[in-house]
Amino acid sequence: MRPADHVPGRVLRWRFHFGGQLTSCLPMRVVESGPDGLLLWLAAGSPLWKAELPGGRHIRDIPPESHPAGGYPLVPGEWDAVSALIHQPAGRPYAVWWIFEPGTGFSHWYVNLEHREYRGEEVDVHDLELDLEVDAERRWRWKDEESFAAKTGHPAYWSAAEARAIRAGGEAVARLVEAGAFPFDGTHRDFAPPADWPLPERPARPVRP
Repeated sequence: MRPADHVPGRVLRWRFHFGGQLTSCLPMRVVESGPDGLLLWLAAGSPLWKAELPGGRHIRDIPPESHPAGGYPLVPGEWDAVSALIHQPAGRPYAVWWIFEPGTGFSHWYVNLEHREYRGEEVDVHDLELDLEVDAERRWRWKDEESFAAKTGHPAYWSAAEARAIRAGGEAVARLVEAGAFPFDGTHRDFAPPADWPLPERPARPVRP
């Protein structure tokens, strides 16, 4: 099923990968879908599966040589206290997240540089480490530059040429921010999901690729 075929309210399984490792799987609802991309809603408190990492470390801080051949065990958990509206523009190497804090509404944008694969009800997101944080006043900054640079050239991540392309994708988003163009033009800052959308159930335990 193509992304454009998903109807509003349908629950998809969003699967997050980093360095070849599946680190989380959680449910998101379709808000809009079409040839321009997919808009998803992630509700605070959504049940999920997450990788159980040694010592509570972040996956970016574990050398890929230490990753177990079968992947890390997945344990049940919950998404944190914020909700997010996520725009995945068709053919673009990033997703834009509108972050909503409980009780106060829209807080800021987060731009995740990534590439995606769509398979039926599953959205596989492969993280590219380098991101942008954009505050409500459209001031932006790079995030994780040092980690991105340290991983460049490693066979588990990206080559120097690929790193230049990844950064160029982020720079293109930064130009949209500075111009106040969509999705940074105020659109969706007052978004609220339909009142009859219940919290999704935890997906079935993911099957590793």
